[in-house]
Amino acid sequence: MSHRSVTDNSVNTFLTLPVGRLFLRTALPMAVVMSTGGLLSVVDGIFVGRFVGPDALAAVSLSFPVVMLLTALSTLAGGGMASLAARHLGAGDKAMAGRVFAGAHGLALALSAGVWLLAWLLGPVLLPLLAGGNTALVAPARAYLAILILGAPLQLALSVHADLLRSEGRAGVIALLSVLVNLLNIAANALFILWLDMGVAGSALGTVLAQGLGLALLLGVRGRDPALVPLAALARESWRRGWARMLALGLPLCLSFIGMALVSGVVLLMLGGSDPVVIAAYGVATRLLGFAFLPLMAIALAVQSISGNNAGAGRMARARAGLRLGAGSAGLWCLLVMALGAFAGEALGALFSDAPGVAEALAPILRMMTALYVVSGPGLVLAMHYQALGQPGRTALLTLVKPWLLTPALILSLSAVYGPQALWLAFPLADALVALMALVLVTRQNRMGEPA
Repeated sequence: MSHRSVTDNSVNTFLTLPVGRLFLRTALPMAVVMSTGGLLSVVDGIFVGRFVGPDALAAVSLSFPVVMLLTALSTLAGGGMASLAARHLGAGDKAMAGRVFAGAHGLALALSAGVWLLAWLLGPVLLPLLAGGNTALVAPARAYLAILILGAPLQLALSVHADLLRSEGRAGVIALLSVLVNLLNIAANALFILWLDMGVAGSALGTVLAQGLGLALLLGVRGRDPALVPLAALARESWRRGWARMLALGLPLCLSFIGMALVSGVVLLMLGGSDPVVIAAYGVATRLLGFAFLPLMAIALAVQSISGNNAGAGRMARARAGLRLGAGSAGLWCLLVMALGAFAGEALGALFSDAPGVAEALAPILRMMTALYVVSGPGLVLAMHYQALGQPGRTALLTLVKPWLLTPALILSLSAVYGPQALWLAFPLADALVALMALVLVTRQNRMGEPA
């Protein structure tokens, strides 16, 4: 080769930079990337709530479980690939990383086809069920979701390309492109919602167009940089290989997001469709907490990249140092979110709608949902560290028990005993129980002397 591979250990910055500097260099750009995406969701909600109306905001809130499903499948394709590719890159094997990259594209297409099939089979039943008989919310929710589901291949392919670029140490490039794309997305939302009066469909269309533009820009970056895994790998390697390993590594985090969709579905079922104001307020809470979660996820993904590269090179002390930095940073971020949830709920709700009741309904919801948020961040970082080491079982324990078992069970039991107004207590109780599990897991691991 005429150039030095980025995966040569002498130039792989994941193996050479001081861990603190490496963590900042990786986490901060990813936080910018993901925060701009989350900010777009917030701005999109403001457009819908203020310029289309609170009923439209409630209708979009019904779509949240499906939106989370699409996010989950993006992490399944991109996250599983990133775990494998980071270790191949750390070991200096760019050819193997290219094979994983190609296989992830085939997996993304297969998952997209599965989404289309599920939408055709379940769509006519799911939305009316979540709407609780409020037929006025079903039509705009269906229009919104139809566009997002048709654009699923773009969303999944974008995740694959962004996750590989992150594992190659190009998080700063992703950050710059993300800011540009999301600013254009906000402009597109203004065009479609304000000037073309397309309502919630305009919001979804702006999102899909922005995803297509983002993918085109990432393709351009990869095609122009010879140090990266080449695009030629997509033509040279099979798109049908490596799916099982990617699914095994990506599934825990994917199932975590699907669990979030399950939780939101259970909440909507318990609320019913009789009070659009409360549904709209819950939709605002999901957007705000989604925005808060994305920088946390950026921290966890930075730890994943650091742990994966250094584990692949046999440098576990550096991987553990990155884990400590990530867990501490995540705890501080979650503490800030908890404070905002406790004291700023009504002010935040007023940004989304001037309709009577939305801000007032949001304040207690947000206060309860974030009451123990501070303990959730370090657990996610630890889970992504385990994923990077190829330990899907421990990853699953820390990411799946809460959304699939604890939170739904607590929502149903609290609602049955104390009424729907008590269901919000399920969130801090579930956070406390998962934090306890993480503490037990780490303590047991240290006593047994296992490497981590």
